[in-house]
Amino acid sequence: MLSLGIVGLPNVGKSTLFNALTKKSVPAENYPFCTIDPSVGIVPVPDDRLYKLSELSKSEKTIPAVIEFVDIAGLVKGASKGEGLGNKFLTNIREVDAIAHVVRTFVDNSIIHVENKINPIDDIGVINLELVLADFEIVTKRISSLSKELKKQEKEAVAEEVILKKLIKIFEEGKMATEVNLNDEEKFKIKSLNLLTLKPMLYVLNTSEASENVEIKLPTSSAGRPEISVKVDPVFDKGFDELITKSYELLGLETYFTTGTDESRAWTIKIGSTAPVAGMAIHTDFRDKFIRAEVVNWRDLLDAGGYVKARERGKVRTEGKDYIVKDGDVIEFKI
Repeated sequence: MLSLGIVGLPNVGKSTLFNALTKKSVPAENYPFCTIDPSVGIVPVPDDRLYKLSELSKSEKTIPAVIEFVDIAGLVKGASKGEGLGNKFLTNIREVDAIAHVVRTFVDNSIIHVENKINPIDDIGVINLELVLADFEIVTKRISSLSKELKKQEKEAVAEEVILKKLIKIFEEGKMATEVNLNDEEKFKIKSLNLLTLKPMLYVLNTSEASENVEIKLPTSSAGRPEISVKVDPVFDKGFDELITKSYELLGLETYFTTGTDESRAWTIKIGSTAPVAGMAIHTDFRDKFIRAEVVNWRDLLDAGGYVKARERGKVRTEGKDYIVKDGDVIEFKI
């Protein structure tokens, strides 16, 4: 299960958002191997397709795809140097797959802001700079630890140093590691560093219908990418479906389904997964013991009224191990 860490300055609405999200939580017992503590919520990905399939199959259970949201301690300026709960904050954020960066846009004098003013762009700058400073320290230490290998001109060390120096340069400009545009091979070489500023980030604009809101225009990255954002109002229970869906997209995920009388279930996979790899979401044996997959598009199955008619219409296909699973596929694996 992939996870998003909810981060931000104190009093920007992180915990309010988390508490509102966790009201939508699904029972943890359907998701084995997860240790749930009070700061973790398993939130279903909204998907009408699943419930339509469940109705068609008259399933006893319906199990949605999910994302784990983690409420991370509030950050203060100087966190990278251990200020406040800085070390705890940075350790926790390294453990998540992506970052949901909460930014307060509403004005409410009864809720104190740490800077005594509402300036969302400044708040974003504080958080991002702390992440950059933390990563700068890690990369600097890594270069230092490579000194013996570099003196011997070892090939792997030299190649890694090139990447690390690119990162140092961008950090010195106060920019995130995502601005370096590393290729997949380069990212793999430094994967063990688990850099904070390489994690995908979604800006969550915390608004309030009951208060005045400051307009915010997020900057475009130096690579020309617009920053991803979504507006939420936790008090009025608005924007959550879009937040969950965009988080799912941010992580590069898609959904396929299995359906039958026992259960209909949405399975989470990385976009571009082959059928055997997608089968691993169900059980690891499905990759090595894969023979073939019976595949039908969810809408074709619904339109036909079931598998028998869908087969008669030629909508159910037999696919091999090279098949790239598509979002919305309904699959029966043969092993």
